[in-house]
Amino acid sequence: MRALLIVNPNATSTTPAGRDLLAHALSSRVRLTVAHTTHRGHAAELAQQACVDGMGLIIVHGGDGTVNEVVNGLLGTPVPKSMSAVTVGPIPPIAVVPGGSANVFARSLGIAPDPVDATNQLIDLLARRQRRRIGLAHCDNRWFTFNAGLGWDAQVCEAVDMHRKNGRPATPAQYVRAAVRVFFRSKYAEPTLTVEVPDHDPVEGVHYAFVSNASPWTYLNKREVHTNPDTTYDTGLGVFAMRSTAILTTLRVARQLLTPGTRPKAKKLVRVDDVPSVRISASEPIGLQMDGDYIGLRNVVEFVSVPEALDVVAPARP
Repeated sequence: MRALLIVNPNATSTTPAGRDLLAHALSSRVRLTVAHTTHRGHAAELAQQACVDGMGLIIVHGGDGTVNEVVNGLLGTPVPKSMSAVTVGPIPPIAVVPGGSANVFARSLGIAPDPVDATNQLIDLLARRQRRRIGLAHCDNRWFTFNAGLGWDAQVCEAVDMHRKNGRPATPAQYVRAAVRVFFRSKYAEPTLTVEVPDHDPVEGVHYAFVSNASPWTYLNKREVHTNPDTTYDTGLGVFAMRSTAILTTLRVARQLLTPGTRPKAKKLVRVDDVPSVRISASEPIGLQMDGDYIGLRNVVEFVSVPEALDVVAPARP
């Protein structure tokens, strides 16, 4: 089988030695071509060309941003026939060897967080021809794999992106510091969001919202975050919307998010699972993030779930 290994050499935890080990190990299983990204969007371009060239597998060694680029390069701009359906053509499966700081997508699939362990795991999965078909989501003419957010979360991602542009790596401590700063900076701001889910009444007065395609997701190393614990790659989307920024309420919900086996609940929390779509509008422009990348300011965003959109080389469903 012909395979393309897309490497982001600037990802947080990629090293020349690790990249060489990965390439050497994979060469025993597939006819491997290695390509290094050189600019933003390059991974998407490489994935598009790999599809045209008839590659049988694309392996991504980088962080969630690189994975997101590859997925968008393969699937292209989502053009729904209706608000709940898109057509996904034949594309090669992807495999992921973590190389970023958070590696949320890889972790959610059961991929080992250490690149060396993940390489050995991938060799074993290829030998057993182990694959999964997973659902994805899209909004704003882009695909995302695990999570998107409007408001607080997007502002945190924007702050971390600026941190990265200054040449400093993203770390769990940086995410925590950014989250605290953003929270207290916007604590007294008026809520601007309205959340609309099919077969539910619209919810107004929302400060920030998450839309999940999988659970858990996290930027805190091994500490998992469960906004919608029942949301998986085999279900619809999970919606988590907060109508309060009171400190005690926020701390109580945050504790629930970080406690395994807990389903977050609060009077000011709106949480819905397994929905095909959700529309979120804002009375003034608000930040949007997808898969941890800050996208920009938006007034209206429509999120759509697309079942069985992508083949991945990964362990069987948990």
